[in-house]
Amino acid sequence: MVAVAGCKKYLDVNEDPNRPIDVKESLMLPPIQMLISQNINASGDGNLSVVLQQYLQVMALNQVAPNFGTYLMYNVDMDGDWNNVYVRTLNNLNLLKVKAVANGNSNYGAISKILTAYTLGYATDAWGDLPYSQAFLGVTQPTPAYDSQQQIYVQIQALLDDGIADIAKNAGLKPGSDDYIYAGDMAKWRKLAYTLKARYYMHLSKAPGNTASGQAQLALTALTNGMQSNDDDAKIAFSGAAGAENPWQQNFLPGTTFVLANTFVDAFTTRSDPRLSKMVKPAKQTGLYTGRQIGLDEIGSLEAYSIPADFYAGANANNYLVNYTEALFIKAEATLVISGFAAAQPFYQDGIKQHMIKVGVSTTDMDIYIASRGTLSSTNALRLIMEEKSIANFLNAENYTDWRRTGFPVLTKVKNALSEIPRRVLYPNTEITANPQPQQKAKITDRLWWDVN
Repeated sequence: MVAVAGCKKYLDVNEDPNRPIDVKESLMLPPIQMLISQNINASGDGNLSVVLQQYLQVMALNQVAPNFGTYLMYNVDMDGDWNNVYVRTLNNLNLLKVKAVANGNSNYGAISKILTAYTLGYATDAWGDLPYSQAFLGVTQPTPAYDSQQQIYVQIQALLDDGIADIAKNAGLKPGSDDYIYAGDMAKWRKLAYTLKARYYMHLSKAPGNTASGQAQLALTALTNGMQSNDDDAKIAFSGAAGAENPWQQNFLPGTTFVLANTFVDAFTTRSDPRLSKMVKPAKQTGLYTGRQIGLDEIGSLEAYSIPADFYAGANANNYLVNYTEALFIKAEATLVISGFAAAQPFYQDGIKQHMIKVGVSTTDMDIYIASRGTLSSTNALRLIMEEKSIANFLNAENYTDWRRTGFPVLTKVKNALSEIPRRVLYPNTEITANPQPQQKAKITDRLWWDVN
């Protein structure tokens, strides 16, 4: 399925969230999925996804410090992202759910709930407490109270369970070409839901009131019904034609001044990783693989730095939302907790293998690299699993959550840093003005409820 809208060219389902246009589910679903692809997964009109990649030292601005990369943030910087999450995405998903329930179209209802869980997870892992239980009551509740992050996580799991139950009903109309992610393959939507359940179980392995073993077992149980191959990846394809470009290609256009950071690029050389040429473009000016150091006091030539290769950031590249390899690395981590490093080894190695197959690494190079990484041990297992997971989840916000909860990949604060590495982002100024809440005083170095690493 090839999507037909570009990074910032999309159709909102409704302009006024309190006066929705009455449209069919098949007309609502495509623009909602494009909004998620462009504005949730890849920032689009906002900043959040690219900010998180700077915190992870994957992306860098070719600008003098201070900037996002050195942890400069104002509340207003998050205004667009909050609008993307609530007005454009969650509100429209709620309308789709209501419409699907009214019409008895359970498959559309399932998709709306699964994508709501995905979007809600993205938002709570950035901001923490959020309005949700009162968020979609329109003019009857213009200042919705915030639910705690613990409550939000309960809602995420409930949404996924409800989505799975709706798929089992298989009632009413079924999506087809209007579903840009799976073309109406509800078996794959079911696998995605279970994989997301495992993801959010593992997020809480250190959260108050939970145990690592308990959450790991829940994750492993969910993964028995989760993604089974790279064909199960949740992704949106782009043709690359004008107005139909991959949003990450748009994020790295020269006008943005974004390039790859040296921390990310140099690690490929350190590991002797054959994915370097598959994931990173050599700098036009030198032909070398060169990332920019975050926090520099001077501007360099854009053509002296690398950007992502076409597999992830070509105009016609797929935009990957959730990957099968994530399921494998979750399985490796959960198995490590339950059964130890030797039992986790095959899942860890398969995660590397499946990602290398996806990006086009030869079998010989794959075998050499996997051997060079050695075997898991009691001292290196979590580090190696999370390092490899972060590579396979390139440009995914999930890596920021993994870093906060595990400490891997190891990062040190950048040159000219204005604080320690942020643990969250600020609440937006528009929300503070319209709906003041005590949580909005949070600083970027404050930890979320589950972040007790």
